Amino acid sequence: MKLAVVGATGLVGQEVLKVLEERKFQFDELYLVASVKSVGQTLRFKNKDYTILSIEECCKLAPDVAIFSAGGGTSLEWAPKFAEMGTIVIDNSSAWRMDPTKKLIVPEINGHELKIDDRIIANPNCSTIQMVMALAPLHVKYKLKRIVVSTYQSVTGTGKDAVQQMMDERGNVEGQKVYPHRIDMNALPHIDVFTENGYTKEEMKMVNETRKILGDQTIGVTSTTVRIPTIGGHAEAVNAEFYHDFSLSEVRETLVNTPGIIVQDNPKNNLYPMPITAQGKDEVFVGRLRRDESQPNTLNMWVVADNLRKGAATNAVQIAEFMLEKSLVY
Repeated sequence: MKLAVVGATGLVGQEVLKVLEERKFQFDELYLVASVKSVGQTLRFKNKDYTILSIEECCKLAPDVAIFSAGGGTSLEWAPKFAEMGTIVIDNSSAWRMDPTKKLIVPEINGHELKIDDRIIANPNCSTIQMVMALAPLHVKYKLKRIVVSTYQSVTGTGKDAVQQMMDERGNVEGQKVYPHRIDMNALPHIDVFTENGYTKEEMKMVNETRKILGDQTIGVTSTTVRIPTIGGHAEAVNAEFYHDFSLSEVRETLVNTPGIIVQDNPKNNLYPMPITAQGKDEVFVGRLRRDESQPNTLNMWVVADNLRKGAATNAVQIAEFMLEKSLVY
């Protein structure tokens, strides 16, 4: 079993290594890949030093599984080359998500779609993953009609430089700017670039990816995504309208019994999900469950998850585990 982590020095790549260690992922050889400036340096993992390889070197070694967290351009160029070598590429970028020939996978929801011929597998957007984790079991029971979601997303979703910008601003230090405006003590309704319809790419990702993962193009989805100065994870206010009515007690019971979901819903005792308590955890946290009293069959919920964990690294590792468990590796 030869495993590669491409983008090993980035925020997500570092989290992938943590998750691999925590979940005791079994491999015989590990190849760590980073940008040209890092090639030849060493990175310590499980009390062993690994020399960072170039992506060209790694591809020639034909790993069995490669987890990519190195951006869309790298994935578009190199994922097909790795796939030609027989490698299963699990890609964290947006490069392949909406490609009709590629699967977009959250293992708990649609892992059953994976086949032995799937060599490039897309990891969904972090904010999409946590929302569909909470909505998928309810979609099965009540059938989703429309979703209105507003997100409150951590600066870690942009990367190390964004975290540094926030900390610089907090310390009144002049430094590199990743965002077009100050992020500390602020909220930016601007994640990724704006498209012709006035929505950002991040907002459209939530629309298109949700439908693809849930396998239902009829679901209405509208999204507003906002960057806020936190580092623990992403939060979302989700308003979900269903075709069939529900009881709150049944909704709560369904979510409590869904693997990967933790319900924190006791407002009287100030218990509800927050990024600061979700940080470093793999589960998706759901709370503030209540009916939308303005229209029938509609639920409000608050959904929080660590975007570097289930939103990226953990989901990618779970896909690899699923492929190995089902003997879908050549």
